[in-house]
Amino acid sequence: MIERYRKAFNAAFSAKKYEELICSLQKGFTEIPFRIAETPVFIPKDLKDKLIAAGEEIIALIKHPDFKSLTAAAIPAEWHIPGENDHPHFLTFDFGICKDELGNLVPKLIEMQGFPSLYGFQPLLGRTYKKAYDLPDNLSPYFEGLNEATYVALLKKVILGPHQPHEVALMDIAAPEQKTLIDFLITEKLLGIKILSLTDIFKKDRNLYYSENGQDIQLKRIYNRLIFDEIAGQTELFNKSFDPREVLDIEWITHPNWFYRISKYTLPFLKSDFVPETWFLSQLGSIPADLENYVLKPLFSFAGMGVMIEVREEDIKAIKDPENWILQRKVVYAPVLQAPDAGVKVEIRLMYLWADGEEPQLCITLARLSRGKMIGVRYNQDFDWVGGSIGLMDQ
Repeated sequence: MIERYRKAFNAAFSAKKYEELICSLQKGFTEIPFRIAETPVFIPKDLKDKLIAAGEEIIALIKHPDFKSLTAAAIPAEWHIPGENDHPHFLTFDFGICKDELGNLVPKLIEMQGFPSLYGFQPLLGRTYKKAYDLPDNLSPYFEGLNEATYVALLKKVILGPHQPHEVALMDIAAPEQKTLIDFLITEKLLGIKILSLTDIFKKDRNLYYSENGQDIQLKRIYNRLIFDEIAGQTELFNKSFDPREVLDIEWITHPNWFYRISKYTLPFLKSDFVPETWFLSQLGSIPADLENYVLKPLFSFAGMGVMIEVREEDIKAIKDPENWILQRKVVYAPVLQAPDAGVKVEIRLMYLWADGEEPQLCITLARLSRGKMIGVRYNQDFDWVGGSIGLMDQ
């Protein structure tokens, strides 16, 4: 979207360079099962400033003294985990890039999470894009005050805290089978922590352990990548491991309750030019006459599952649990990134780290490019110049 970089990039692009990009990303790690876009996003200063301002508005709500009481109902009773801390350690905000009536680029909030996603992979992606395409040194994936070394140092501070790497584990339900395995492997290399599946961990009294070389090693922290909703109906796995709903002597990075507090549930509480109008369906006074301009979303779903983008009045009336749904004004993505053949829609994720005793820090971005009806793999299977990417900014 910075025209001089876009023109130069497109003129120099080749399929061979893209193949080399993918090979470089995977080398020494694993095959990437999700699509990497051919190009990074060149974020202009005006849009960067708007993204920063939008993020600060959202954080102001999260830091409000009443935020926990405001979001108490967000946590399903069956998945309330004891020992919640004062703030999440990770914040990610997804913005669709649109145009206003004057043609200016504006970000509009789509989703938000108090949960980590690809914090290890994105630095590698940014570095590899720059090397594969010989991009200028002044382009950086990091926001002010950070470079790769200081970013990794902050990531270590957040995830390890005062503990030794062997006392901290990245945990998911079946870690080696996850689509984000490359991120797990990079994180392991950067921090020295273990990658463990849920069933690799066992409990003695209130402590958690894993076995290595015939020894039981106590865990002090879990870098949690497990979404507990994903194991609904599989709680027998806890019999082979531990039940996270019990009182345990373990620190969560980040605590699972924040996944629910900072989510689609938070959207109706945000009033901003950067946030589309959003209502809990249970609190909707009347059904808008222009439903074609709205989208209906279940609160507790992932990767776009269950979202209705062509909403009818009968769809709303048929909802049996309106307290678990939101109605949101549609965000009209603009095809702002120029591929060789056409414009491509862009979504930018702001990624924050929030160390204990410090303020949240905006670090890096994740971008997703789309030509389909929605952002997401299943809507873009037959296209190129789509998929996961990163934002690069002038420094």
